Amino acid sequence: MVEDPVCKMDVKENAKFKSRFKGKEYCFCSLGCKEKFDKSPEEYTKW
Repeated sequence: MVEDPVCKMDVKENAKFKSRFKGKEYCFCSLGCKEKFDKSPEEYTKW
């Protein structure tokens, strides 16, 4: 399991919704979370 960076929900690594940002793949629980991430990935990848 991996964490959806938007809603923090646990998601399987073979999730239907995925995006790549700075060479890393992110998985999402829903299309809505993926779209939020795609609009502003920096907001969800701050350490």
